[in-house]
Amino acid sequence: MQKVAIIGGGTMGAGIAQASALAGYEVILYDLSAELLAQSLDGIWASLDKGVARGKTAAADATAAKAALQTTTSLETAAHVDLIIEAAPEKLALKRDIFAALDATAPEHTILGSNTSSLSINALAGATHRADRFLGIHFFNPAQIMQLVELIRGDFTSDETVTAVRTYVERLGKTAVLCKDTPAFIVNRVARPFYGEAFRLLGENAADPATIDKLMRSIGFRMGPFELIDLIGCDVNLAVTQSVYDAYFQEPKYRPHPIQKRMVESGRLGRKTGRGFYPYDNKEK
Repeated sequence: MQKVAIIGGGTMGAGIAQASALAGYEVILYDLSAELLAQSLDGIWASLDKGVARGKTAAADATAAKAALQTTTSLETAAHVDLIIEAAPEKLALKRDIFAALDATAPEHTILGSNTSSLSINALAGATHRADRFLGIHFFNPAQIMQLVELIRGDFTSDETVTAVRTYVERLGKTAVLCKDTPAFIVNRVARPFYGEAFRLLGENAADPATIDKLMRSIGFRMGPFELIDLIGCDVNLAVTQSVYDAYFQEPKYRPHPIQKRMVESGRLGRKTGRGFYPYDNKEK
């Protein structure tokens, strides 16, 4: 496996593209417009330069990574690689349409993977004719830094596919954890009560976001729930929560909170918009 395509140049897609390029893969980054791709590359370049400035990335490695990255607005061009990782918004119909299009043009050997946080891998694989070469490849935000990657095996995913993608993940210097295709997989299922109880506390005026976050950090969490939601994106957090809630047939413990919906409707999505539960000086480009 030498050539990887990332479908979607948002926060997650850009992070996966950066990590892949740093690991020595040829990378094609796809998005809908040249403008979106330019914004993605600006972010990747800035992240690589920051890594060099902090001594975490060798200057030669950053230069090589930049040279390994290509961009395209053509799905057909992106499809001619060894591994494709979809990082589009968390909408089942959209992702199925993307995979159907990729499946129609990608070479027979190409493995298809989704970075979905919670959607059924079997449902996504059903849009293709290569369920044996399909699996979930769930990175965590920021993808270029976080070490864990969930590999979600569908009912028909082959051993060869799992081995090939595990090798790819390990070459990135990350840890792969294999799990079954269950709603929200492992981490996001465990995380729902973390967010849910925080929203309930906030909704009951038990404490404000800063206090709740400070208390959670005091017992060992790197970030509190509201800091983490701002980093991930309030819209992404709501979409995943709604997906898990629906997947478990409206199990009450996974129910979204009205505060989540209100934040999204008012455009307070977190760092990427300059305001979420906290204000930020510079919104993401």
